[in-house]
Amino acid sequence: MSLLRLAGRPLLASMFVVGGMNSVRNPQAVAPLAEPVVRPLTARVPLLPDRTEQVVRLSGGVQVVAGTLLGLGRLPRLSALALAATLVPTTLAGHRFWEAEDAGERAQQRIHFLKNVSMLGGLLIAADDTGGAPSWLWRGRHTARELQREAGLVRRSVRATAGPAAAVGGLRAKLPC
Repeated sequence: MSLLRLAGRPLLASMFVVGGMNSVRNPQAVAPLAEPVVRPLTARVPLLPDRTEQVVRLSGGVQVVAGTLLGLGRLPRLSALALAATLVPTTLAGHRFWEAEDAGERAQQRIHFLKNVSMLGGLLIAADDTGGAPSWLWRGRHTARELQREAGLVRRSVRATAGPAAAVGGLRAKLPC
């Protein structure tokens, strides 16, 4: 693993572990902010709990677990995707700069919104990072090409030997036994 990955993953994950712990310990502090985003989500996703505090606590738990895994370099791609999935509703709920009436508050919320969008970009890059190894998609395509090449070799080999074998078989059939 490169030094950049070794240092970068925990740095990226730290905000999620700390923020997730706050959401797990004290969900009622952010539940009013989360309400406008949680209600439509719970209506569309029946697996989510009905109470906003429970959804906030669940999101915080996912952030703690996925952030810890990302920081440790365990399942980093899956962890980054899980964090990205929790970051989108968190950002939409917590940094609604378009609703702020005070210009100073609007500017502050816009900064936090853009910071979260930047973190989302980092998570998407981390989710795509294979650590220098070929991705599963590349491996699958490469294996499929190799199988096609080998099947073509077998097909040509069978065709090359089928003609002479048929001729020899025909000659044997004509010979008296």
